[in-house]
Amino acid sequence: MNKKIFVLLVLALFAFPVFVTAQDDMAGFVSEDVIVTSDSQDYESYLAYPDEAGVYPGIVLIHSFNGMEQGYRDMTDQFAAEGFVVLAIGWQTFERSPSDEVMQQLMLDSIDFLTARDDVDAERLGLTGFCAGGRYTMLFMPQIDAFAAGVAWYGFPNNGNPSPSDLVGELDSPMLIIHGTDDNPSPIADIYAYATALGDVDADFELKVYANEPHGFMLSGGELRTDDVATDAFNEMLDYFTRKLG
Repeated sequence: MNKKIFVLLVLALFAFPVFVTAQDDMAGFVSEDVIVTSDSQDYESYLAYPDEAGVYPGIVLIHSFNGMEQGYRDMTDQFAAEGFVVLAIGWQTFERSPSDEVMQQLMLDSIDFLTARDDVDAERLGLTGFCAGGRYTMLFMPQIDAFAAGVAWYGFPNNGNPSPSDLVGELDSPMLIIHGTDDNPSPIADIYAYATALGDVDADFELKVYANEPHGFMLSGGELRTDDVATDAFNEMLDYFTRKLG
């Protein structure tokens, strides 16, 4: 497998509204609150999907430690408008910090939820997550074969036992890492070290770094940002899943 390491510093940080997140202003998708059952517990989640009949890639989205904020719902809607079936899983329905074992089972049951749908191609599944969800993406991409591609947003490569860094040799599917240089909870130096470790084992990954952006930069006050940086970052994820999942 060829080594793929791409580091880009994005310097354009001025805020210009460039896309609309309100559902009423977007066409082509349906959204609804759904229940995903895992280990006999019902997780309150959010689903969006294209309104035209067809078979689409499926995405599991793991929100940040701050919960299912409106910005994640809007992002899920945008995803669906671009031709993906997206399940934003409410992983904190029962506890703020579930164990990795609980989360892994929830991921497996989320896969079952998506693949039971007629409009989802089970061979084209992706995983994305933010903050704690970024760590879960890094952690479960090497462990769950059903995910064909992943996008990890400002995750924590050294947290947990095992940590994502412990599993770099097991990553067999492509992954995009998105991070900001001013991320204090998850320092960029840790991401560079994680990327180096992935490169050492010839993992298939890409790294996009945004200059001067803090932890959790896609949302502000619980809402999805609409400036150049947020738009570029969302499009990076969209393009990556489009390339890797078809």
